[in-house]
Amino acid sequence: MLDYKLVEALALVVMEGGFEKAGRVLHLTQSAVSQRVRLLEELVGQVLLARTNPPRPTDAGRGLIRHYLQVKRLEEDLAPRLFPRDEHGFTSLALGVNADSLGTWLFPAVGDFLKRERLVLDLRLDDQEETHKLLRDGEVAGCVGARDEPIQGCSTTYLGRMDYRLFASPDFARTWFPNGLTLEAAGRAPVIIFNRKDDLHNKLFVKALGRAPDSYPAHYAPSSELFPALVLQGVGCGMLPEEQSRELERQGAIVDAAGGVGVSVRLYWRRWNVASKLLERFSRELVDRAQVFLAQ
Repeated sequence: MLDYKLVEALALVVMEGGFEKAGRVLHLTQSAVSQRVRLLEELVGQVLLARTNPPRPTDAGRGLIRHYLQVKRLEEDLAPRLFPRDEHGFTSLALGVNADSLGTWLFPAVGDFLKRERLVLDLRLDDQEETHKLLRDGEVAGCVGARDEPIQGCSTTYLGRMDYRLFASPDFARTWFPNGLTLEAAGRAPVIIFNRKDDLHNKLFVKALGRAPDSYPAHYAPSSELFPALVLQGVGCGMLPEEQSRELERQGAIVDAAGGVGVSVRLYWRRWNVASKLLERFSRELVDRAQVFLAQ
């Protein structure tokens, strides 16, 4: 039988990013947290945590963390039946989400649900191609992302798509793309990129030019809100979704730098298959409302 105080210590070390941070959450010393993790490893007879910085779970550790979070989710669903709602307070739901969804449609889609339910979201941000790893590793109960391959114990539902094009300020386009987007120009012009996992611009170059340039200067700006501001300022060209670019393009503040060529990202909602009524209700609301905001 598992001792869930020990499993909780393991999970918090990974989720908080260290023994000391986990200790603050648990109101324990760093040494006490470390002892709990070591005791759990002795009980199961396996190394559960790589002592890196930050610590990372082994495969066995990820399985235990996933199990712990699923049990925690079920306990949180049970709590309102055992205690009056006002005394119970709010339930926290951990979700993985990509920055553009967070910056555009996610909260408009689930805002009414959050007002009705005593629910707060613990959002974990990553690239749309990477959020599934948070779900696979048991760090979140559900995620929005671009991957749809099966994950054991999880379900996948299509939400809709976000359509991206390459935009620049008019002055930037005149300076760097006087003859339109060419391979040579694309290799010289500064590009604004979310982070080193972001590959949308390369997909656009391949679609528009046949291949991406071998190299190009890049600003790395991991903020969905900062992207349109940097494009407007003319410091680089960048991939913007329709939800962010529509009004700016209509005003003439930005121009399509690739002659209408675009890249679409299909988004999916993936969640644990656990008997959680709260997760079921949230999932239905998210899927239904996403259709209002995302292209279908």
